[in-house]
Amino acid sequence: MAVKSQNGTANSSYTEFLLLPFPGIHESRYLLAILFFSLFVFIVLANSVLIYTVWVEANLHSPMYLLIALLFAVNICGASAILPRMLLSFVFPASRISLAGCLVQMFFLYFTTGLDCNILLMMALDRYVAICHPLRYADLMTNRLLMFLTFASWTWSLFIVGPVVILASQVQFCRSNVISHFACEHMALMRLSCSDISVNKIVGIALRCIYNITNLSFLLASYSKIIHTALKMSSGNIRLKAFHTCGTHLIVIFICYSSRLSSSIFFRVAKSSSEDIHNLISAVYLLFPWAVNPIVYGARTKDIWDNLLKLFHRKWPPLR
Repeated sequence: MAVKSQNGTANSSYTEFLLLPFPGIHESRYLLAILFFSLFVFIVLANSVLIYTVWVEANLHSPMYLLIALLFAVNICGASAILPRMLLSFVFPASRISLAGCLVQMFFLYFTTGLDCNILLMMALDRYVAICHPLRYADLMTNRLLMFLTFASWTWSLFIVGPVVILASQVQFCRSNVISHFACEHMALMRLSCSDISVNKIVGIALRCIYNITNLSFLLASYSKIIHTALKMSSGNIRLKAFHTCGTHLIVIFICYSSRLSSSIFFRVAKSSSEDIHNLISAVYLLFPWAVNPIVYGARTKDIWDNLLKLFHRKWPPLR
């Protein structure tokens, strides 16, 4: 790829970019830095505390809680792929990033968001076996199966994200080297292209549709069967516990998919909106689930909450 041109001629392509988040209110960047730094600290601490709780409490070493801990770990990785660079772009007038660095960030951004959804699929399978085939649960949901499912989820995310990033690396960028965004999102980078990106758009939309339709179909089939089986349970307490556990997962699924699907619709409907609005919508759909997931699971999952309190009292016993 050609060396960066200072005038952005059609025969050259930028290989270094400037990240400029929230350009319309960039004069308030220090206030934004404090806000997003606080959010970053909260995401890391909240998810880490619950991971530690699952790790040290032996009674939480079941597949369901291990999958929840894996989801928390992905939340931290996703936030770490975006927020440190975002904070640098607030602290300094503009944060420089190479094309290679931009593509790497794009890969991890979409890879971690994809893993979020894949782990929710694994949780749906776990609950399906636990509720629909309880007598075979211990035999079916083994550590070996969990490792296989984790590998499959990584492969599935790689299959979806890989082509998008590879195609993006072939594009020429000569319109500008300023990305008016806090991260190297696909369309934020593609807006700087001066070559034909129709293939990029088609592949991106096709893969996203395949991914969402496949995942949502599996989730719908799994939870429909789970709800049908739970309704036929003779014990009211067991039925209530099943609905409560699945309800927690469904809340997280709703937050995950509603935020991301609504952002996709917004970007296509409101193309003329300001860059600040696009930044805000991206921040909500990326960061909101990572911040809310530990709250939902910590507050609604009794075993996690009880063990968290027990761990807290063990570390800091109340004064008498």
